[in-house]
Amino acid sequence: MTYSLNGKRIWVAGHHGMVGAGVVRALQALGNVEIITATRAQADLRSQDAVLKFMRAVKPQAVVLAAAKVGGILANDTYPAEFLYENLMIEANVIHSAHLVDVEKLLFLGSSCIYPKLAAQPIVEDSLLTGPLEPTNEWYAIAKIAGIKLCQAYRRQYGRDFISAMPTNLYGPNDNFDLKSSHVLPALIRKFHEAAKAKSPSVTLWGSGKPKREFMHVDDLSSALLHILQNYSDAPHINVGVGYDVEIRELADIIARETRFDGGLDYDATKPDGTPRKLMDSAKLSALGWKPKIGLPEGITHTYRWFLDNANDARMSQSAH
Repeated sequence: MTYSLNGKRIWVAGHHGMVGAGVVRALQALGNVEIITATRAQADLRSQDAVLKFMRAVKPQAVVLAAAKVGGILANDTYPAEFLYENLMIEANVIHSAHLVDVEKLLFLGSSCIYPKLAAQPIVEDSLLTGPLEPTNEWYAIAKIAGIKLCQAYRRQYGRDFISAMPTNLYGPNDNFDLKSSHVLPALIRKFHEAAKAKSPSVTLWGSGKPKREFMHVDDLSSALLHILQNYSDAPHINVGVGYDVEIRELADIIARETRFDGGLDYDATKPDGTPRKLMDSAKLSALGWKPKIGLPEGITHTYRWFLDNANDARMSQSAH
């Protein structure tokens, strides 16, 4: 069963963020849809009353729930209460209100951090809740797991077509480049860019550089999400990845070349590595007929150009929703 987006009113919750902005671009390219967005002043997603009032006013037929409080290892470890509370409130308010106003379809976005720290690789969807989480971001992970279960609960109890997608590590335009709260790829872009400008002899990176990560450009993600929205309707969540991973040190080499940094690389072994490896099994997505188009070097080039074009306001502070 397919769900047509043709002529639909679609609310992209979190349109200022990297993922939300990417989904808006993809919907604009698709055409013949009415895109709904909301600023925090229009609808504070942490407030049930505000969210319900907004949704009753705009009457969306479909919702892409991309809003979240996000950040890297340091931010998650420093602000556990905010990461758990705010994400629980955002998803609960939007999902419950979508039920109350009879939204036809809702797509909730989670994160690959929902999986156990030592899950077998590549990670299949059934790995959820089979082992302990990575301690440095368990607060965010628990909130996202709750979002998956909320969608499943409303589907089971009320027959709602609410689905969940779990993206791998993302990067691209509108990313957060604040070194205190960003994820590894944008943080490295900023570090190497500043080191190249300052002609620094070396750059120090956290950990050993040996952990492996999968990276997906946000435009590939957005394409995948629209495909899922139209072609997937089931209770289990679905992984969204590119199918290969790289060591952090290999990622650092790619970014060093792109930013023209010619100094050395030092690794601070006193800092945590996080999960040793995190590669998603995206076989379910592939079976739906979708494949990624943007390779990592090409994607980094694109992202660095965006960073240079937006250096004055390129999300140098912690991103939320």
